Amino acid sequence: MSSQYESLQPAALYPDAFNVAAPETPVGRNVWPRQPGVFIRKAQTTAAPVQPPETAESELADAPAVGTTGDAPAEAAPLVLELVSGQFGFVPTWVKSASDAKLRSTKLVNARSETVSTSKYYYDAWSQGQRCIVPMMAFVEDDYRSGKAVPTRIARVDGKPMGVAGLWERWSGADGQVIVSFTLLTVNANSHALMNRYQQPGSEKRMPAVLNEGAYGAWLTAHPQKAKEFMRAYPANWLTANPVQKK
Repeated sequence: MSSQYESLQPAALYPDAFNVAAPETPVGRNVWPRQPGVFIRKAQTTAAPVQPPETAESELADAPAVGTTGDAPAEAAPLVLELVSGQFGFVPTWVKSASDAKLRSTKLVNARSETVSTSKYYYDAWSQGQRCIVPMMAFVEDDYRSGKAVPTRIARVDGKPMGVAGLWERWSGADGQVIVSFTLLTVNANSHALMNRYQQPGSEKRMPAVLNEGAYGAWLTAHPQKAKEFMRAYPANWLTANPVQKK
């Protein structure tokens, strides 16, 4: 289970790599379950639609169809992204209390991509298109090959930030408390040349679903069924692994 990751450092990497403003409150270098992190999603708009001015019937007869200009096809609105602060560890909307949310969220830091569309924890967020991108420099997995757990930092070979596929949710308690949370989507890594070395011996190997840089917008806007196509293991030769240096 990928339960620890390294946030973007320095903050200038947010606009450079993801075209979003850096967080107003700095994120801690290492993000653990139930700790604050950030994620990127489609900007949420609440503006009411603008009513057109009254138009004479004669003018309407000659007007092009809504969304077009004469014979030219309508242009899609540009995708606007926003960086949102949230808790690492998912809280489903049906959770009854903050104490229950606290207990559940530590176990909901990863969502299996194979079952995310049917899971009672993630079904609502998945079906409603609440997909996000979790920016990180690296994620941490334990290497047990020496007989003991050795935390190992997994990062891109080129040192650039990674965008991991995720889901987000907004939980509201009866007392008005609100928890915005997120989880990382994972894929099977049993046959992955790098990731099959890590995690508990004999267990299924998993890894975060790292997105290709050119696929960020498509991941956030795809139909839920189409979104499953983004759930792939990141190539082993594009990743590097090194034991975490103790300070």
